[in-house]
Amino acid sequence: MTSDTGVQKLSFYDHMLFIVITFIYWFTLYIYVPVFVSYLDYLGGTYTLVGFIVGSYGIMQILLRLPVGVVSDRLQIRKPFVIIGLVTGVISCLGFALTESIEFALVSRFISGITASMWVAFTVLYASYFKQEDTTRAMGNVQFITVASQLVSMGLSGYLVTHFGWKSPFWLGGLIGLFGILLAFQIKESKKKTEINKIELKEINDVLKEPAVLKAATLSAIAHAVLFITMFGFLPNYALEIGASKENLIYLVFSFMIPHAIAPIITGRYLAGRFQKWSILVVGFLGTFLFSAIIPFVKSLEVLFLTQALNGFAQGMTIPLLMGMAIQTIPNRKRATAMGLFQAVYAIGIFLGPFISGLFTEKGTFFPVFMTAGAVGFIGLLLSLKWGFQKASIQKGQTKPM
Repeated sequence: MTSDTGVQKLSFYDHMLFIVITFIYWFTLYIYVPVFVSYLDYLGGTYTLVGFIVGSYGIMQILLRLPVGVVSDRLQIRKPFVIIGLVTGVISCLGFALTESIEFALVSRFISGITASMWVAFTVLYASYFKQEDTTRAMGNVQFITVASQLVSMGLSGYLVTHFGWKSPFWLGGLIGLFGILLAFQIKESKKKTEINKIELKEINDVLKEPAVLKAATLSAIAHAVLFITMFGFLPNYALEIGASKENLIYLVFSFMIPHAIAPIITGRYLAGRFQKWSILVVGFLGTFLFSAIIPFVKSLEVLFLTQALNGFAQGMTIPLLMGMAIQTIPNRKRATAMGLFQAVYAIGIFLGPFISGLFTEKGTFFPVFMTAGAVGFIGLLLSLKWGFQKASIQKGQTKPM
């Protein structure tokens, strides 16, 4: 059954089922993140290798996300990719749990990149539950679910390792993931009655050249590079260096992730309707730049928690907004291709951010790592200002698109 707007009506249960499955999906990916660098160090990896392994999660996404999007649009299906994501998430967690070598850790991390590549299908499927003009709000909602899962899973990580050993986060992630696989078979796909035709091959090239998608993807690559250098990379290790214990890493996780979870809701439901999106991005990247660059100068845990709460909020403003901008003007039958391109490009940031930072960290100092994060955030700020001014000028009829 569809509404007059062409969106199939789905029950509250369908929405909640998707939310729970999305929560489980990210839980399997992030249950070990705060202790992952320390775990790889425990296995004997150099920081260059550690940075590569952390970033290798992004390599598979670079390779797979666009093909996943194209195939999903060609077949007009999303659900099988959701199931694949959950299955590979379980395999990755069990790979970490059942082995104890740096080589198998790399393999398991690559498999987790396959899991993350299926996020293309998750986002497009959830967007199809909403009217096209509500895409930004939908992406704000799905980002909130994502960050809430990351918050809970990462909050448990240090406690689990302290009380049950290095393997416990991997075992828990695998077990929770198995439950998610069973639930995923109940997911409903929503199809819009006005957009039931499959994408044609000649249309794919047009999507790949869409300026709105490319700009959003570039800025998202920058945002994710900073995120994977800081909270999902070396920030927990820096906290340990200045006095945190593995168990009270939960305070760092909460200080960053709670504002990071709240920001998408505030941005999607309130700020995006009152302010220009480019202005919001400027503010978000300004905060990302400032609160990432300040990290190596902070020697107090309390001050670190405060600055990273602000950093979490700033980064949370940009990511869901960019996700919505990437597909808002794209017809539903082409959205997986657009989202695949968008996510493949930002996966470059997921890989290069921690990998390049790992090269710097070999020198035994975190200073260049977080200076790199700040510099990347500053580039995002400059591009947001440039493209925002161009957009404003075009709207006023003063210049032509470039």
